[in-house]
Amino acid sequence: MKILVTGTAGFIGSHLAHRLLDRGDEVIGVDNVNDYYDVNLKEARLQRLVGKAGFTEVREDVADRTAMEALFSEHKPERVVHLAAQAGVRYSIENPHAYVDANLVGFMNILEGCRHNKVKHLVYASSSSVYGANETMPFSVHDNVDHPLSLYAASKKANELMAHTYSHLYNLPTTGLRFFTVYGPWGRPDMALFIFTKKILAGEPIDVFNHGHHRRDFTYIDDIVEGVIRTLDHVAEPNDQWSGATPDPGTSKAPYRLYNIGSNNPVELSRFIEIIEERVGKKAEKKLLPLQPGDVPATYANVDDLIDDVGYKPATPVEEGIARFVDWYRDFYNV
Repeated sequence: MKILVTGTAGFIGSHLAHRLLDRGDEVIGVDNVNDYYDVNLKEARLQRLVGKAGFTEVREDVADRTAMEALFSEHKPERVVHLAAQAGVRYSIENPHAYVDANLVGFMNILEGCRHNKVKHLVYASSSSVYGANETMPFSVHDNVDHPLSLYAASKKANELMAHTYSHLYNLPTTGLRFFTVYGPWGRPDMALFIFTKKILAGEPIDVFNHGHHRRDFTYIDDIVEGVIRTLDHVAEPNDQWSGATPDPGTSKAPYRLYNIGSNNPVELSRFIEIIEERVGKKAEKKLLPLQPGDVPATYANVDDLIDDVGYKPATPVEEGIARFVDWYRDFYNV
């Protein structure tokens, strides 16, 4: 298939593009390569893609309406995976406007491109952060999620609502994927695993929020990519049993679906750090700090729908995933 993937200089997007190309798909990769984090890492990810058969690189911003209209018109993708976004809960507190531009305006442009160019399926990245103040564990896509705790979370919830209107009005099949703390080789420098590994190796202290009592459903990158591909191939369909009298947030009368992609096995942050220490071979100097604004104390994914609909459940143990990341980090940065 011809598949448009936004965010191909990003962590998940670059891994996904490789998998799609390896199975014979044609990939049009879009990224504006912004400086939210190390541009050199983004360029290195892209460099691995540029030489592969079937890959077309497009350097544009999804928030640029004219550029997106031209992109869809020229390439006519059959399916779209929209991963480009301004990420980060903490950054959204300092730079809220960046989230409106990338996550709301950008998503609008993607929806319009899909609508006007007969795209057969749009799969897009949502986030576990949409669960916000919810305390019922594990988190289910059938739960109400109306209490986000950060603008980032609110923008992702807004994406789900926007997608539903396009599924309803224009019969555009859309699938939203709520990712749970993705980690692994080529990961983001603003994420805990990257920061902790870098600082422990350098002998620097690490900031441990919530005194290490955070629990996160850490999900290995290969498991995320497998989930994305399986849902991409499983085009969203209407739920014939859906009722407005008892509305199910995870499905619809329209061709609309939501899925959690998480390991379904939360790990406490203190244990996560222990595993890094074991792999790195050094103890961390820890600065224990309180919970940060916008953060939630725990995430835990119910993945029953993913299992039922596409026959998949993430399975990489966190010990194995961290080992692969540390090996990559040492090799890439020659540490």
